[in-house]
Amino acid sequence: MPLSPEEPQIHESAQGPRVTPAAGRTAQTPRPVPGPRPAAAPRPGRPGPGPARPTPPVQRSHSAAAQTPPTRPPSPAGPQIQLIPAPADGALDAAGEAVDLLLDTGRAPGDILVLTTGEAHPWAAHELSFGEDAYWAQHDARDDVFYAGAAAVERASARPVVVVAVNAADDTAARTLPLALARAEALLIVCGDPQRINAALGAGV
Repeated sequence: MPLSPEEPQIHESAQGPRVTPAAGRTAQTPRPVPGPRPAAAPRPGRPGPGPARPTPPVQRSHSAAAQTPPTRPPSPAGPQIQLIPAPADGALDAAGEAVDLLLDTGRAPGDILVLTTGEAHPWAAHELSFGEDAYWAQHDARDDVFYAGAAAVERASARPVVVVAVNAADDTAARTLPLALARAEALLIVCGDPQRINAALGAGV
């Protein structure tokens, strides 16, 4: 019985070169073309658009973060320490890349505390404009990355990962890094000048 045009027969097991369909047979059904991929859903925990969050600064590529040097082996008494060399004026960007990489590899936003030794991170400056109480309420909620200045490190609670941007050329790092190390439960990432960082931590990183 000849095949009707509405019921083409497809032999999935047939292999080899295609041949021109014989007269009276329908041409092979064209393969479906995949449609557009759905837009990626926003990552939970990221600061979203709106008045409660500032416009994030332009992010650099992840090339520097992807080539991060290996971490120091963990000691029985403390977390791993990872150093990302960066000049003072690039430490904040390097810390941002480190946070992006942590989130991209599955780390929960609430696991991360970011400290700056110099100029405040734009997120911290913006949130503080709504008052200290609202700012620290977000810290206590632990549902997002929290950014704080060196002066607030003693008030910040411990988190699995602490990222420090050594973005000042003074001795603030020497006071901040030991406190940051005490608050890092699993990993301390420090972005800045290696000599300044090693001097502050008292060991080669």
